[in-house]
Amino acid sequence: MPARLPAAGRRRQLLDAARGAFAEKGFHATSMDEVAGAAGVTKPVIYQHFGSKRQLFLELLGDVGSELRDTIAKASRNAIGPRARVEAGFAAYLRFVSEDRASFRLLFAGGTLRDEEFAKAAMQAEQAMAETIASMIDADISLEHRLLLAHAITGMADGVSRHWVANQPGLSPEELAGLVTDLAWAGLRGIPAAVVEPG
Repeated sequence: MPARLPAAGRRRQLLDAARGAFAEKGFHATSMDEVAGAAGVTKPVIYQHFGSKRQLFLELLGDVGSELRDTIAKASRNAIGPRARVEAGFAAYLRFVSEDRASFRLLFAGGTLRDEEFAKAAMQAEQAMAETIASMIDADISLEHRLLLAHAITGMADGVSRHWVANQPGLSPEELAGLVTDLAWAGLRGIPAAVVEPG
């Protein structure tokens, strides 16, 4: 019989188990019995915390998105200097992709994006990341312009990550981040007075 955990701890355990189960087979092909088995609990335990498989998956998408956003923000805050912050953010994103492929597949896999509700949740995660990046761009431009630049940066990171995962070009996250930063930083330097604010 599974050990008793506080409610928050049990939800965390269930989300972690669901992350691996859903990433392996996708939402539709994964049963709640499989999620329960991965968590080492009975199916009714899951339904005590999540009303349905869809609710569990939606919360999982939000959880993964928040984790990725916080990872990038923390890495950027701890770096010294504007360019170093850009590179640290890219490196954190790429390490996340490299070390947690399951989470990357959950957010950006085709099956997730084909479902309107799931795609919306993934877009909200992307929007949150863009807002975090936009808050670090200090330039004499409007907030909308900052968000536009931030979405360009997140799009760059996403595209590079997909290519890297699919083709395994033999670069470390840090090496790849350096190459991508060269491009992103050149673009940011072209914006009037554009720098990245200190954390």
